[in-house]
Amino acid sequence: MPGTGNGLAAGVSDGSISRKLSGILNQGAMSISIDLVAAARRHVSFLRNIADSPWLHQHSTLPQVIRRYDEFWMPLISDFSKGDSKWSLLVPPIDVQWVWHCHCLNPASYRRYCESRFAKIIERPAIFDDENEEYAEIRCREIWAQRYSSEPFDLEPIDENPTAASKLSDENGIFAAVSKHQTLCTKFSDPYFSEVVYLIAAKHRYRGFLYLLQENGDGSSRFVPTSDILLMWLTHQSFPATYASDVKDMEANLETLAGVWEAAKAEDVRVTKKLWEATFDQPYERAGATFDDNLSKRAPILGGVFEADINRKYKTLEPRFLLEVCVFLKGKTEVKAVREAKQTFLRLRTVRCHREMRMDKNISDVPPDCWQKAWHLYCEFGTRGIVLELRQRGGGCLRGSKLKKLVLFLWNDLSRATSLTMQQEVESNMRAVASISPPVQAPYLLKCVPDRVTDDSGAMISDVILRMNQYRPQEGRWLSRTVLDHAGRECFVIRIRVGGGFWRRGAETPKAVKWDERIIEVREGAWSYVAGSNIGRSPERVVGTARPKEEEIKDDIEKATWCLSTGDVLTIRRDENGLSFDLGNENNEGESEVRLLRGRNFRYEVGSKSFDDEDDEGFLTLVRYSAEKPNGSATALLNWRLFVVEFSPEEDAVAMLLICMAIVRSLSEFNKQDVGRLLVRKRETEALLGRRDWGSVVLHPSSTSSPATSASSIHLHPWYWNAKEVFALPKHDYTRPQTYNYSPADGGDVLYKRGIIQRT
Repeated sequence: MPGTGNGLAAGVSDGSISRKLSGILNQGAMSISIDLVAAARRHVSFLRNIADSPWLHQHSTLPQVIRRYDEFWMPLISDFSKGDSKWSLLVPPIDVQWVWHCHCLNPASYRRYCESRFAKIIERPAIFDDENEEYAEIRCREIWAQRYSSEPFDLEPIDENPTAASKLSDENGIFAAVSKHQTLCTKFSDPYFSEVVYLIAAKHRYRGFLYLLQENGDGSSRFVPTSDILLMWLTHQSFPATYASDVKDMEANLETLAGVWEAAKAEDVRVTKKLWEATFDQPYERAGATFDDNLSKRAPILGGVFEADINRKYKTLEPRFLLEVCVFLKGKTEVKAVREAKQTFLRLRTVRCHREMRMDKNISDVPPDCWQKAWHLYCEFGTRGIVLELRQRGGGCLRGSKLKKLVLFLWNDLSRATSLTMQQEVESNMRAVASISPPVQAPYLLKCVPDRVTDDSGAMISDVILRMNQYRPQEGRWLSRTVLDHAGRECFVIRIRVGGGFWRRGAETPKAVKWDERIIEVREGAWSYVAGSNIGRSPERVVGTARPKEEEIKDDIEKATWCLSTGDVLTIRRDENGLSFDLGNENNEGESEVRLLRGRNFRYEVGSKSFDDEDDEGFLTLVRYSAEKPNGSATALLNWRLFVVEFSPEEDAVAMLLICMAIVRSLSEFNKQDVGRLLVRKRETEALLGRRDWGSVVLHPSSTSSPATSASSIHLHPWYWNAKEVFALPKHDYTRPQTYNYSPADGGDVLYKRGIIQRT
């Protein structure tokens, strides 16, 4: 990194809220009478629970759910809200909660319903912690049982006449409201929606949005909220009495706000952006706060919300964190000459990692009167930040460019900023605003690279080890692989037993072991290298094994079964219908089902490619099915040809590695050839760490319409779009066929090919 002598600009935290908006908020304008941050966090959690309860959305269930809400719950809560001071500590069954929530999201309809039946607006209880909610549910169960002895508290679906739902829909719109909002959770599915710092910023922006409506809502256009403002608006509405009181002076203005399911028109979006920028002098969009039109369902980089990380037990496996980044530019360049302005540009780079990434933008393309989104991407937290370089291209025959100024945005500084946003001056009349979403845990990314042969103890077969052991023979032969994480750190060592016997710099020849003795083991940690060499010992702790259970190879069928120490049983089968993979668990009690699907499926799908497409070769998607997710959820993607695995923190890293290695070992046996470069027994030259790191920077899906095909941009897209190119060896290594010279200490090719080609 160049030093401050080259013009490094210091960051000034301005937040995503301008001084004008801050002044409005400090004066108490647009006050909200509820803890909107706590309420929104609870709201998102509730929507996720609803998404995991598909039975609530079944057509046969809705009539009785609505009946319970209309006939039982609303009269009960109305009576208790009259005289019981603890009425707010009542929580109805989840089905009733859902109907109540949906009904409140139509304030006008809910107000008419309540006033016509109860002569007042019935408020929802403001309970924002688990302990109080548990108490409120227990208390409600007791009251419910006393009042409705024939109606169970928990819903028991029964056959119901569908016309009942139609009648309710005609009378008060409840059925329509519930049906409309059944996919509401998808709008707030990204994990950062639950982060407090994100919600604090969203609350301030929502108050600013209400001010904007109040000052400009003349009905000439629709105001379109970004996703963070939309969340706050819906959360505010879900407390109907509070909402009615807070916005009573601007009800007419609120009619100009685009509804949650209303398709936003481009002109309305443009007008909303223009008014916000003119009022607050800040970009309207920010990282994690965009419009629905920009939300792509393809390539969800963040991976979703994870309930737990079972891999914390592996001390050498560090979690991977991602954040969303937006960079906006505005202003007129101070360069006067047109020709000189065209030669001046901004270059985006990361502070750390991916030094090959250079994203350029001409200064002349920056608008002087509005904020333009220049870059939208995801970055690993380990990149530390981004750098904007103001550069001047060389003239005449000169190549390259000259650095004029540096503008630095560090993740640590942005994380502490008021609204995860910072503003800096690029030139006297040009500004840059960078915003981030809170860093959230993302799926793990691991790749396996070949390494030297080891003995039974885990030491590499070498003269160096032989001398250290005072020339005691090294017994056994194991193929070894080193597992690297997303940052290139060694975290595991995988070994496959292939031979017995010993070596002592003589003519001893090890012998191949039988199929059922070819154990695969995973050891946790990195190699312990001998000083001044690339020879070392594998870590001692074995954290997982795969043992061959049975092997069957006939003319028309080939099958191999592996028992994993994690309790999983993997069966690999090839017949006239092709390859199939079955994964079960000996300890599974029927809570979930898991399948290995060929190709890239679910959230990993790329375009409309089928599983037999050449680009899908080697890919397997691990999908889990459960009562909460009957349609399945992809939790891991494996490429056994390249030995790359991506998996959610809820999947065991060791299990993923064992599955991948067992597949490579079995298919090498089936094909009678080296599959997945299994027989390579030498650490190959890799791309230098930090030069073109895979996954460290990924473009947002809205930034491109198709997978990258050029070598210069493949590392700015999800790795599985162009896996072969992303994980290719450095250019000087793979331009011609690889040749390997193995020493007699390795046992020679015969040892490793025997059993694959010659059959033991």
